[in-house]
Amino acid sequence: MAQGNNYGQSSNGVADESPNMLVYRKMEDVIARMQDEKNGIPIRTVKSFLSKIPSVFSGSDIVQWLTKNLSIEDPAVYLCKRTMQNKARLELADYEAESLARLQRAFARKWEFIFMQAEAQAKVDKKRDKIERKILDSQERAFWDVHRPVPGCVNTTEVDIKKSSRMRNPHKTRKSVYGLQNDIRSHSPTHTPVPETKPPTEDELHQEIKHWQMQLDRHRLKMSKVAESLLAYTEQYLEYDPFLVPPDPSNPWISDDTTFWELEASKEPGQQRVKRWGFGMDEALKDPVGREQFLKFLESEFSSENLRFWLAVEDLKKRPIREVPARVQEIWQEFLAPGAPSAINLDSKSYDKTTQNVKDPGRYTFEDAQEHIYKLMKSDSYPRFIRSSAYQELLQAKKKLENTLDRRTSFEKFTRNVGRNIPIFPCHKNCTPTLRASTNLL
Repeated sequence: MAQGNNYGQSSNGVADESPNMLVYRKMEDVIARMQDEKNGIPIRTVKSFLSKIPSVFSGSDIVQWLTKNLSIEDPAVYLCKRTMQNKARLELADYEAESLARLQRAFARKWEFIFMQAEAQAKVDKKRDKIERKILDSQERAFWDVHRPVPGCVNTTEVDIKKSSRMRNPHKTRKSVYGLQNDIRSHSPTHTPVPETKPPTEDELHQEIKHWQMQLDRHRLKMSKVAESLLAYTEQYLEYDPFLVPPDPSNPWISDDTTFWELEASKEPGQQRVKRWGFGMDEALKDPVGREQFLKFLESEFSSENLRFWLAVEDLKKRPIREVPARVQEIWQEFLAPGAPSAINLDSKSYDKTTQNVKDPGRYTFEDAQEHIYKLMKSDSYPRFIRSSAYQELLQAKKKLENTLDRRTSFEKFTRNVGRNIPIFPCHKNCTPTLRASTNLL
């Protein structure tokens, strides 16, 4: 009697494309290759004490065949070779480093052989032309990005089983006891009916394309790099945190001594304040003395109009709203109008936008122009200020002054402690007035 259904076919003779069948076909292909007479798993007869067992293969034979024919070692060779090449350009990502460690544990016994393969491939690559080597590296990396994608991404070389299942059975049905077709989702208390999805319109598709393009253009960093930057920032500002490092003078949040705050607000900055100006332009602009020194440096280079414009815009943001329109016109006439006495250099895009904003003045009329000038100072004027002799001499002078004060303070503390520990004896009535006076001083 013939079977009603062939394997891999539905009752109507059409090939079954269910998710399970996709997996079964892959298993079939591997088993068929294993049974191949020439390239399959070697089958032999095993002799026991009294009998022979024909057509036998062991589990180790299966593992060796899979390792040899399914290219399981290729990712290990590729990742190992990447570690031998230019680290700046081909540095392993976090998930790749984890994969390499996992493969190293799996192939611990033959890792030396894998390392030799990677080393041989790396030597061959070094003999190639530089352009050809870059092209081959890009092709190889693209291949493994497709076949071994980032965790969480869909492998485009394989069929998505879940998606195929949803497409195959969009509405699972079952027969009720009355012989009728019932929708599981509509009659189950744990499911609610899902409305039919409409195809997206042209405008929606354009919006979605625009959204994903913006996502592609976003700047991304590895978590390891972010952690390194955070650690460097913490170490850099460690000595400025009075809760972690005891300040000299004492911490005003713990004691009643406000000398620390008075020194921070004084116009004679200490070595720590001057050193902090070199951390970034924001630090120099936040400190009134640092801002003053930076302005003096720009005046010596005849480019102070940039900082004066930036400060004027910052002041504009704090003005009462009734004073804003008049102040906007003053800034425009001084820095941006044709023939302005302190004209600044703006790109055409920022200038055009600022020109439009001036027609409807507000606190943020010059936002684009201010951002452009800020980037210009940060990339050009500020580095030259930090390298200038004026800043370096000020830093060294404050450092020497603080060392002198530290030595003087230490000597005073020492003499004060010594004075406390010396006992005072009563003076003899026959001693000289000078000796009596010196004894009383102690």
